[in-house]
Amino acid sequence: MPRLGAANRQHCWPVISTRNAVIASDAIESINDLPALRRIGWHSDTLPVAEQSGDRLCRVVAQHRASLDVHDGAHSFSAKPIPKLRHALGDASQRPTVGDWVWVRAQADEWHVVELLPRRSVLIRGAAGDRYGRQSLAANVDKVLIVFGADRDFNLRRIERYLTLVAGSGATALLVLTKIDKFEGEQIEQQRQALSQFDDVPQFVVNAKDSASVAPLREQLATGETAVLVGSSGAGKSTLTNQLAGVDLRTGKVRDRDGRGRHTTVTRQLVQLPGGACLIDTPGLREIKFTGEEQAQTALFDDIEELAVQCRFRDCQHESEPGCAVQAAVTAAQLDPARLQSWRKLAVERAERQAQAEEYARRQSRKSASRSR
Repeated sequence: MPRLGAANRQHCWPVISTRNAVIASDAIESINDLPALRRIGWHSDTLPVAEQSGDRLCRVVAQHRASLDVHDGAHSFSAKPIPKLRHALGDASQRPTVGDWVWVRAQADEWHVVELLPRRSVLIRGAAGDRYGRQSLAANVDKVLIVFGADRDFNLRRIERYLTLVAGSGATALLVLTKIDKFEGEQIEQQRQALSQFDDVPQFVVNAKDSASVAPLREQLATGETAVLVGSSGAGKSTLTNQLAGVDLRTGKVRDRDGRGRHTTVTRQLVQLPGGACLIDTPGLREIKFTGEEQAQTALFDDIEELAVQCRFRDCQHESEPGCAVQAAVTAAQLDPARLQSWRKLAVERAERQAQAEEYARRQSRKSASRSR
């Protein structure tokens, strides 16, 4: 039987190790069934057909530099992606990530990930420090919990960027304001009012250390669903995971000088909640970079889009054109000028990233054509 992965990794799925115990082959072979997989987020009423006898359908529950921890509904073990799912894929966002469903196969004395199943949703950002690269943050998720603290982490412009990423992911966004126990009620009320511009997005104001405070959010995570937490380092994601999952993940103190955490979550990992949902915790994001594939029309700036329809000119740039309804709303204090500036900035950045993505696609096409000659 193949050697299974090391057991000392930090996540909530114990990784089976043959170094510590002998696992009977029939115990491994008999558990890849529909009810077991549905407990870890499989949505379909049927199972796909394996390419080879003995292939196992698993979900990726943790990601490491050269391997993945996968779960088959009853056991978690380590598996290595075959080369075509790693180095051969120029677009890193197409490589297996946490939340993905994969086929694994026993080869020699190890398990290998041999195929990635189609995703029903995926949260992707532009890779930090890479002009063309893209990074998948989580796959096959139903809800994205955008977590931000009531301290210096509170930033409306950053929230807009997160919502822009989520809009095209296939998942639903929820806003979660944390650390309310550290501030006076007046400040929290001001932040509630500031968040009213996102009134079409469900919002939760919580003390992540208080079970009763988190209860309304917990009720949003239904059995069989998968949610992912995103936000800055120090926003309270791991503390919130602790409360929702009833486990003690490592958390660290927040630095006083800038309010940031110490990146207590260093890798994406999927945990199972007591109520039957799955939750993916992620490291803090320093940069929310677009891919160029984000939706141009979303509910995020409906107020500006509705005003733009009333402009005298169809190609109005909402700057100094006569008859501009958007600028009129700014002058009448009906539209925050910072919000208009953010709308412009996001539109320009999306367009630039789209142009870069198209340029990259052309280069890759030329390289492929050159190799085939």
